[in-house]
Amino acid sequence: MSYNHLGALPVYKKALELCQISREIASYVSFNKDLLKLYQSNSLRDVIADSLLTDAILIPKKIALAESTGSHTERIKSATYINIMIGNISSYCNGLEKDGVKEKEYLNLLREEIKSFRKSFKKWRSSFPDGGSYWN
Repeated sequence: MSYNHLGALPVYKKALELCQISREIASYVSFNKDLLKLYQSNSLRDVIADSLLTDAILIPKKIALAESTGSHTERIKSATYINIMIGNISSYCNGLEKDGVKEKEYLNLLREEIKSFRKSFKKWRSSFPDGGSYWN
């Protein structure tokens, strides 16, 4: 699969947008501003921010994997994994809120981005050869 084809996929574009907003929020809410070292922090907020960032980064990678494989099983595995990551990101929003992030409007922006991604994700998933019936 060429990168041009991948970049034209609405679900991939949405995944990159989700990744971008997750990166911005992780940077904003974390105490340790070096995002590459968040995992070393003892702060719960930094650990959540690191997890948010990690899961958001994995979503476009899984979409690329699903698009590049001819295996129906691999596509299903990637889509299932993405579904789990989206659930995790929603949970991280709740965790950040409970940890005292006062700027809830930023978390709500991320939640809205998740909703938007999910719509695109469902359309993409239904394009699988079985019509996405695995999830119906």
